[in-house]
Amino acid sequence: MSLATLLVQAAAGSEEHGNVALETVGYGIVALVVFTALALVTLSYRNVANRHAGKASAFAAAHGKDAHGTGQGH
Repeated sequence: MSLATLLVQAAAGSEEHGNVALETVGYGIVALVVFTALALVTLSYRNVANRHAGKASAFAAAHGKDAHGTGQGH
């Protein structure tokens, strides 16, 4: 049998006629859950630098004006 004959028989033999869009809804739901979890992780890091202002000022006083030790700003 040739490839064309096999493809024609496979196409004629498939009797399943469903809504293909409904089969892919699960992928969208999984993607939505994953991106929502990633957004929550990202939002949890907001304002982290300001939580420990005492430590930051003590570090700046001990090591100069910036964290890189060069004494210059960016």
